[in-house]
Amino acid sequence: MNMNKFKKISITLIASVSLLGAIVSVAPAITQAATGDIDTTVTDEKWGKPTFVYGGGLSDNQIKETEKLLGIDNPENVASVAVTGSDLVNYLKEGSGNTANMISSVLVQKEDSGKGVKVTIETPENITQITQDQYANAAITAGVNDAEIVVASVRKVTGESALTGIYKAFDVNGEDLDQNRMEVAQNELETTNEIAQENADKSGFDSAKFDQAIIEIKQELADLKEKQGELATKEDIERIINDALKNNQLENVVTQDQINQLMALFEKYQQTSAIDSAQVKEQLLKLSDSVQSKFGDALQEAKDSGMLEKVGNFFSQIWDAIVGLFN
Repeated sequence: MNMNKFKKISITLIASVSLLGAIVSVAPAITQAATGDIDTTVTDEKWGKPTFVYGGGLSDNQIKETEKLLGIDNPENVASVAVTGSDLVNYLKEGSGNTANMISSVLVQKEDSGKGVKVTIETPENITQITQDQYANAAITAGVNDAEIVVASVRKVTGESALTGIYKAFDVNGEDLDQNRMEVAQNELETTNEIAQENADKSGFDSAKFDQAIIEIKQELADLKEKQGELATKEDIERIINDALKNNQLENVVTQDQINQLMALFEKYQQTSAIDSAQVKEQLLKLSDSVQSKFGDALQEAKDSGMLEKVGNFFSQIWDAIVGLFN
């Protein structure tokens, strides 16, 4: 081999190693994909057993498949109950009561006080729209507290019915949630998901930062009510929303029409008991810590930018170049 070819190969290999180092720096984001922490091999004294709420539209085989997705090795170690279309009507006063549409399922375990609400989606490829922090945020609005929640679906669904499953888990364990708050929580899930979907492909949009903005809006509305002794005006709500969006670098992404949607949502939100709840404040603080840790997730940025595909193409080109040098 002549010296020029040797130098070209050396340069090519150095470039490859450098790129490999960049990939390794992203790799922790891949290994940090969360899985549920509910242990179904032991009895939990708070609820007796973790509660498995499966979609009423599932067949027996699909229920068994869902159990595996949720890490339930022995069904006898969980309390199992179906969530139906009637539950959707009962909890949210909406829907046609069609159980066939209830597919997404949840495994819920009550945790010690102060643990906060943690949601893990085990099948993100099938829960096509709702994020785990949207679930947690809305669940806190409804009155859910200190719970580990794992969501899964055997096929592609939007995932909205999983929130009803969470309500069912609390209900069958004797923990009543406020009707008005459950309805507002569903409105929150639908509104925030719609806005997130509309902005998903926009430069500068970060779903984690949007989730954090929603948390901050709730916190600021509660603080204002505590200080002034009265609810925020329409102008107050708009200012608080704009401030939260600016704090999270979303002021140039979220449109005025979307801000109007948020204003309508939070006008309803502050009419519920969530606005005065010390428990909600505590749960939101826990959720905020979790959400902020996801800002600028390297893997998501790589996916959004197409970097992973480019890396594959780049290595293919490197191999072709090396082969070419020997020919």
